[in-house]
Amino acid sequence: MQAYSGITVKSTPKAQSATSLPAAPRDDEHRRSSRYLIMMGIRIACFILMVVITPYGWYTWVFGAAAIVLPYIAVVLANVSSDVERTDAVNPERALPATPSAPPSSAADGGPVLRIEETHAIDERRDGSDGQA
Repeated sequence: MQAYSGITVKSTPKAQSATSLPAAPRDDEHRRSSRYLIMMGIRIACFILMVVITPYGWYTWVFGAAAIVLPYIAVVLANVSSDVERTDAVNPERALPATPSAPPSSAADGGPVLRIEETHAIDERRDGSDGQA
């Protein structure tokens, strides 16, 4: 927290969002597919190291186990969306004051005020006359 002339400002490492909308689905899909492909690359490297490195020993079993387990982990992590920190949309009307701060300018200046009144149309059949004299 930083203080500027009596005002306390909370500093955060994240940039402030202009909206409360989640990330675009396209960006989320790109991030998940990238994570999956990186893990599959590690799996291929483990498989190659398991076969190539000699003499065979305990590390061969570690590389083999990683080559077997990594696909499951990669699929599970690829299916996890980034909406874990989902934020609800913020209603912008909450930020507006409930009552206007100043009356409208025409009423404050004493200018002309127009008043419109509506009346219901008279149904001629109801009052008993035909409209003829």
